[in-house]
Amino acid sequence: MNNNFTLKEGSDRFSPKDLIELDRPSAAVPNQAGDLAFVIISRYSFEDKRNYKSLVVLPVESSFASAEIPITNRGEFFWLTGTTLAHVVEGGNNNLDIYAYECRGSYSTATASDEPLKVSTEGVFIASIPSKTATNFKYNPASRHLVFSNDVYADGNLTSVKEQDEAWENRGNTAYVYDDTFVRHWDHWVGPKKAQLFSVLLQLNPDKAWKMGTEFHAPLKGTGHHTPVEPFGGTNDFDVSANSIVYTAKDPQLPPATHTKQNIYIVDVMGRTKPRELTSGQQGATSSPVFSKQGDKVAWLELDEDGHESDRAKIVIYDLHRDVRFTLTQHWDRSPEQLAFNQEGTFIYFTAGDHARTKVYYLPIPPTPSQSTTDPQLDKIYTGPVALTSTGAVSSIYPLHPGRLLFTRSTLTSPNDVFLIQHLPRSLSEFAEGRKREGDTEQISFFTRAKLASKGLSPGEDFYFTGANDKRIHGWALKPRGWEEGQTKKYPVVLLIHGGPESAWEDQWSNRWNPNVFTGQGYFVIAINPTGSTTFGQELTEAIKEDWGGKPFVDLINGWKYALEKYPEIDPDRAVAAGASWGGYAINWIQGHPEYGFGFKALVCHDGKFDAPYSGYSTDELFFFNHEPWEKKVKKLVTEYVPFILLY
Repeated sequence: MNNNFTLKEGSDRFSPKDLIELDRPSAAVPNQAGDLAFVIISRYSFEDKRNYKSLVVLPVESSFASAEIPITNRGEFFWLTGTTLAHVVEGGNNNLDIYAYECRGSYSTATASDEPLKVSTEGVFIASIPSKTATNFKYNPASRHLVFSNDVYADGNLTSVKEQDEAWENRGNTAYVYDDTFVRHWDHWVGPKKAQLFSVLLQLNPDKAWKMGTEFHAPLKGTGHHTPVEPFGGTNDFDVSANSIVYTAKDPQLPPATHTKQNIYIVDVMGRTKPRELTSGQQGATSSPVFSKQGDKVAWLELDEDGHESDRAKIVIYDLHRDVRFTLTQHWDRSPEQLAFNQEGTFIYFTAGDHARTKVYYLPIPPTPSQSTTDPQLDKIYTGPVALTSTGAVSSIYPLHPGRLLFTRSTLTSPNDVFLIQHLPRSLSEFAEGRKREGDTEQISFFTRAKLASKGLSPGEDFYFTGANDKRIHGWALKPRGWEEGQTKKYPVVLLIHGGPESAWEDQWSNRWNPNVFTGQGYFVIAINPTGSTTFGQELTEAIKEDWGGKPFVDLINGWKYALEKYPEIDPDRAVAAGASWGGYAINWIQGHPEYGFGFKALVCHDGKFDAPYSGYSTDELFFFNHEPWEKKVKKLVTEYVPFILLY
């Protein structure tokens, strides 16, 4: 055994240390005018053993350099005006303080000046919010209201949270009685506080000073609605128009641990009316509700089946003037992930996974049907999404005026960068004529290009093979640092198995399981998207049901054999496999089935299941196991698919 093993580092090699210290840009957020956008960059220093953050403001269309300032006080940013950013930081007396930062300079191509773009390094105090846990801020200049979320007690009172926290901590015992689940949800015990939305007037006075109102409205108070929805909800769970809020929330009549059903509601921004449900009541989970800029339509994503978290998402549009709801992508076999109307309200843009990429698509908005329907009869021009990107993974989209789209994208060789598409159709006639359907794409940031230029990262190579039931299955091959065509050299190899199981290895940067960390150490990387994977159609995703240890492993075995034949540079005698979550389960399953003949010299399981029945009893999200559902048949199935032989 070699006890002197160390990871290889160098200017021409991408190491784990490089990954940790590399800049981590957030998604870009543009202002209302679409001429500036901000990005938050996080950098970790091994030398200082701490994380640093900075604010970068970049011109969307000009040759001027971006402006960057360090963030000494952590907190959220959002746009107030075209040149004013708000920064929310922790203040005194259990408050959050809001400061305004001005962006100045020649950020417009129409201005001939040598003055560079600058961001004020000291903010101007605006006002305070009477809570230190408020988050998910959205400001709509049309409504002049700041909307945010905060965890509050059952009375929905924002201003008494501190006193109730103290009373809870000093209640004299540590017991808590749970009348229903959740008891624990992912990384925390569920307590008496839950998320609600609040709004407060925030406007710019004639004297150019910002003023916040004194009343914090609670439009969800007394409704039993809680949003953002835990554990991953955020600003994408609600949207704000000139006078209303649209949001998604778990159905208050159903136990949250055994149901995924979420409803879409609309409510007055100040809570002067009761929330009105826009969904049919027959749906499963919903997400990403958005208003058109005109405020006449709402769109959201909807799953058909309650209890199924990996069902195919469909776009639903609700015409608020005509009180009609219709499904737009009923027959499209992909799952949209994020939605946005264009500025004119004539098109809807969305992201969706397709063949291990997350692409941007768009469709024209059809005429509203005469009545609500899940399967409207639409002309083909309204049912065939047009792809605007073909590589990488898009994580955020913002339609801008006129006919522009700002988006953030990462790839296997780069973290987030910002891109702009121009000259997109704004009317149905332009779209129908095919004029500039795909626009002109320009990359407007290069945050990590210089640091990664010499690292020799592998962009990945697609391969396809025949898997279970003669299905065409996808895989990635990433070649090791220094690989050259025609070499006789043999390389060690790692097979990466993704979690989920309903997810995929995509052309996407990862700060956790980054394949190029392995290639930088001289490994060939094989990453397969077996049965259960997403982005290849719902049939493949659903096919893992009741078959966790079946078809996916036929795919992995066939894919492994195919890779060894296709890439003779792989040394099968120096092969390892690694996976997390369901990937960790797969590692355990492989270890319990040596007859598969992989011949791995090491198996790495990260937070993987080792006992399926135990996981069914212990999980907090019961709908995950109940989806099978949990019957005698299923108990037999999960017992059959225990990775190891256990004695009960």
